[in-house]
Amino acid sequence: MRLTDEQRALRETAAEFAAEHFAPHAIEWDQAKHFPVDVLRKAAQLGMGGVYLPEELGGSALGRLDGVLVFEALATGCPSLAAYISIHNMVATMIDKFGDDSQRHRYLPRLSTMDALGSYCLTEPDAGSDAAALSTRARRDGDEYVLDGVKQFISGAGTSDVHVVLARTGGPGARGISAFIVERDTPGVSFGPNEIKMGWNAQPTRQVIFEDARVPASALLGEEGSGFRVAMSALDGGRLNISACSLGGAEAALGMAVRHLSERSAFGEKLSEKQALQFRLADMRTDLEAARTLLWRAADALDHGEDTATQLSAMAKRFCTDTGFEVANQALQLHGGYGYLAEYGLEKIVRDLRVHQILEGTNEIMRVIISRRMLQEAS
Repeated sequence: MRLTDEQRALRETAAEFAAEHFAPHAIEWDQAKHFPVDVLRKAAQLGMGGVYLPEELGGSALGRLDGVLVFEALATGCPSLAAYISIHNMVATMIDKFGDDSQRHRYLPRLSTMDALGSYCLTEPDAGSDAAALSTRARRDGDEYVLDGVKQFISGAGTSDVHVVLARTGGPGARGISAFIVERDTPGVSFGPNEIKMGWNAQPTRQVIFEDARVPASALLGEEGSGFRVAMSALDGGRLNISACSLGGAEAALGMAVRHLSERSAFGEKLSEKQALQFRLADMRTDLEAARTLLWRAADALDHGEDTATQLSAMAKRFCTDTGFEVANQALQLHGGYGYLAEYGLEKIVRDLRVHQILEGTNEIMRVIISRRMLQEAS
């Protein structure tokens, strides 16, 4: 697949931004658990706060293939921040797709500039992969809904201003779920402590707690009972973006490995002259290119509304996140003991990419999606 001149320029702009604003501070932000909101807003000035939103609401009106180019390039500087920008864009896209005119005009311009940050509240302490089993409730009370429950592992929580929250308004199962737009300062909304995590330390992860949290009926996103469809609609794109973030982080790690082998000597010769290590580099490059090809194919399918888009997005998510982690881990191994030191930045990339195999649907769930489609076609 050939990129247009505009797409190449887009990727170059994102890569330059990552190199200037993310990479020099990535280790420091990781260690300090600092969420650089000011830098995110600089990214928004380049259109990255509303990647898929219409231009009249401040967005960039890009397609999914454009988006994966942006997120891969951003992740070369910091996978954690690139992934948060992806999640923010998921929130904006859900409001754009399912919101009424009032909701779209109220929230989307501020999300586009990242003056307001977004969080996606689906997962719960007892409802991860089985999202249809969520127990957070929203009961109608006159012109309001009252929310009670806890959301778990919410990126941006405590800092984000706008939350798309999935809650049960009806009976069990997916059909009883509705979506709501809930603002941070809503009475009855609180946040747990910032989780101590293996990676993704440059973005906060907290519980979002609802205790008799009242929102107006106008906060309902889409129709009552359509929330599961709202939630799932965002996941194909989110899976592509997190795949791109994996490839971007792995690309940065591979570049570090090539430079290290070219500069370091052992047993009287450069490491880069050892054929076994050359073979390993070749395999890492091949694996990344294969993953990128699948990712672009899946993004193109989503752009064109192909009926295989969900299956291809699951394939890309499974393959790209596994490949990205493995390439980064191999790059660390090629550095020997130096790869284990925080100052080189490789161990941070490995830690950041590990969670990509879990979020946006675990890679085991991706296999369920892929095989289910295969079996349906065979029946």
